[in-house]
Amino acid sequence: MKVVSFILSALASLSAAQQATLCKDFEYYSSNGYELNNNIWGRSSATSGSQCTYVNSVSSTGAKWTSNWQWQGGRDNVKSYVYSGRQITKKPVSQYNNLETEAYWVYDTSNIRCNVAYDLFTSANVNHPTSSGDYELMVWLGRYDVYPIGSSQGMVNVAGRQWELFYGLNGNMKVYSFVTPSGPIYNFKASMKDFFQYLANNKGFPITSQNLITYQFGTEAFTGGPAKFTVNQWSANAY
Repeated sequence: MKVVSFILSALASLSAAQQATLCKDFEYYSSNGYELNNNIWGRSSATSGSQCTYVNSVSSTGAKWTSNWQWQGGRDNVKSYVYSGRQITKKPVSQYNNLETEAYWVYDTSNIRCNVAYDLFTSANVNHPTSSGDYELMVWLGRYDVYPIGSSQGMVNVAGRQWELFYGLNGNMKVYSFVTPSGPIYNFKASMKDFFQYLANNKGFPITSQNLITYQFGTEAFTGGPAKFTVNQWSANAY
């Protein structure tokens, strides 16, 4: 009986340690107001490669997960944006009182071309498909030999940190990227509302009419690896 009890206990611990494995291109998991997506949307630009994401835990306090990937070919093309996202009630950005977030992450290698970034879409149409928007706000916590869309608009201070701000177009979508200028930010805590407010005050972002339609954090993989991206904790508020 002791042996059986030990085995059952070990299996229970293993199950608790990993809630899901996502290896298909758009394999998805959701729980407790959070969602995760393996999101290999650019596989066709790779000559070879693979990616699997392991959901370690998801609770009301956030998500913990790991993604292992390697990609070859199509040097300047994104292969995937694996992410954890906050399920939100879509409404104008100005109406959110709390968009605070925390991210604690690490990569196990530098032999990669990728970023680590927040990705938030907004649209005047609250029912706009969530694969794009009128505006895209990105906050790059890590940059490994890749560059954001557009051109530099100079250095700015937002949420108590200095960033290099980039602006460009992805089709008709206006993309603003706040990029860390001095190495990766492995431990990050801020409010995304501060970044939107900066754009409203300085770049004409229509904060009262643009609805927030996605709130995500992950890594855009280009080439390199094998790589292991570990999110020790990610949490986000949206109310």
